[in-house]
Amino acid sequence: RKSRRPFAHCCAILPSVNGREFMAGVSKPGRRNGIAASFDRARGKGSHGTPFFGDRHTVVKDRRKPLKTGTLRGMCKQLGIDPHDL
Repeated sequence: RKSRRPFAHCCAILPSVNGREFMAGVSKPGRRNGIAASFDRARGKGSHGTPFFGDRHTVVKDRRKPLKTGTLRGMCKQLGIDPHDL
């Protein structure tokens, strides 16, 4: 049986970003809303690091490799920002 509705995604598709681009993207809503955004390399082992957004924080896995969509959504949720604002 054929579907009557044309194929469409049920959720918006996020762009592919790496950890460095994620950090640059986190800084933008912070500057716009007057929230301090920073990155602490010492608070992570190896290629990991911790971005802070106000009083929230998350862990960036590898700043050079692309982030998977679910990981990106989870990190944005932990920071309290919309992934589309990146």
